[in-house]
Amino acid sequence: MTTLICIPTYNERENIQPIIAAIFEVVPEVHVLVIDDGSPDGTGQIADDMSAEDERVHVLHRTEKGGLGPAYIAGFKWAMDHGYEKILEMDADFSHQPKYLPEMITKLDVYDVVVGSRYVEGGGTQNWGALRKFISRGGGLYARTILGFDVQDPTAGFVGWRSRVLQELSLDSVEASGYVFQIEMKYRAHKAGCTIHEIPIVFPDREVGESKMSPAIAAEAVTRVWKIRLKN
Repeated sequence: MTTLICIPTYNERENIQPIIAAIFEVVPEVHVLVIDDGSPDGTGQIADDMSAEDERVHVLHRTEKGGLGPAYIAGFKWAMDHGYEKILEMDADFSHQPKYLPEMITKLDVYDVVVGSRYVEGGGTQNWGALRKFISRGGGLYARTILGFDVQDPTAGFVGWRSRVLQELSLDSVEASGYVFQIEMKYRAHKAGCTIHEIPIVFPDREVGESKMSPAIAAEAVTRVWKIRLKN
């Protein structure tokens, strides 16, 4: 098996079964790793039950909610330890639609990193308010300006990686824990000379469950971008 979809979860009991089923409808050959940060709503147990019934489903339990970045780092390391060649990041809430997976996986034959982008031609958002659009667009422009690289959607969380690229990016030194993790990883790939390709996606707002975005996460993004610039 060459492809693993990493899905971090915290209180996603309504979404985890449907999203995995939807993934297997379009790419039945992949495996899925659920990275659960000790969800009190039982998400981890649901994932365990699915894993017991389907060898394509794997579960990595973390004892507490430690943030998006550490969850993905743990998932990446698990994937590399188990020999997967293509590793993709994906949310559980259907804002990242499985229909884009075949193209993303295929593009990883050509590119080191493939980004599902809201802000290239053909991409967009659905059911977003004006303020959220402004913050998202502005945050991306801010990151691109400070860091000096041209990924149009640097905060995108629907991303595919070649395993060998992740092995070269010094994952243990990644410090970002919130959504700025996505910016830091893309910037590191850019600095390492990786080929980064963006494909257009439409990003709808989640229909079930609560968003993980918070003022603290937004504040981290503003300050951390400068730290990323100075460190890398």
